[in-house]
Amino acid sequence: MRDYKVKEIHALARGLEVLKILHSMNGASLHELHRNTDIPKSTLTRILITLYRQGYIWQRMADGAFLPSLGLLQRSPALDDVNWLVEIVSPFLESLCDRVKWPSVLCVPRLDYMEVIETNSPRSYFDEIPLGPIGYRANMLRSASGRAYLSFCPDQERQAIIQRLRDKDLPGHELALDDPAVDAMVRNARARGYSTRVSDFGGHYEKPKSESDDGRETIAVPIRLNERVLGCINLTWKKKVMSLEKAVQELLPDLLSTVASVNAKVRQENASTFPC
Repeated sequence: MRDYKVKEIHALARGLEVLKILHSMNGASLHELHRNTDIPKSTLTRILITLYRQGYIWQRMADGAFLPSLGLLQRSPALDDVNWLVEIVSPFLESLCDRVKWPSVLCVPRLDYMEVIETNSPRSYFDEIPLGPIGYRANMLRSASGRAYLSFCPDQERQAIIQRLRDKDLPGHELALDDPAVDAMVRNARARGYSTRVSDFGGHYEKPKSESDDGRETIAVPIRLNERVLGCINLTWKKKVMSLEKAVQELLPDLLSTVASVNAKVRQENASTFPC
């Protein structure tokens, strides 16, 4: 570069330093950024707000971590598509929670269980509801999200998942041996457009509701891209406050609307990120 006789812009240099660290760490909290840069937290906050408003970073709701925006990176097979999905879905989860007040999670499949990768629980008015944290494993055949995924994914994929559950033969996998029950689950979910928990599921992976009951009820809807199901968004509430029937009437329209908007955004982003 030519030897220009000018000073560098110190504020810009600091902002680029923060962005570089976020890329190297694949996300960090405000405290972690402060520890790695020695930049005062008040200054860091201004830098982060600027980077966010310019579209260079985004903030995960579940833990408040700041992450580099994948939309500004050159895509490659090494990039984790889970982060791509979370970045898309997170603003919609935030809006959903603002409207209905009850919390939700975003789950994705992991061979034979569903994993929580984002939640709007910190923003929920009813923050005492014990949702699973990031990384929480939800039972594929007993949880609402797992049942939504199985009901709407391609038949061949569902059969492979069911076979994995059978092969493991663990507590909580008993429904994998009941073909009529699985078939009924798929028919009902596809007819309604959503899934619910199995009746004896109280939140624990393997224990029946009589042994472990979190006091919640849940409905879940799949995120779809053509024939694929990328994940599921659920909506959960306290059973003593609202019946399932009332929740379907009052809360389901907001959940369906949210997922429809997510699906549209996913199609848009997929077309621009992975053009034919």
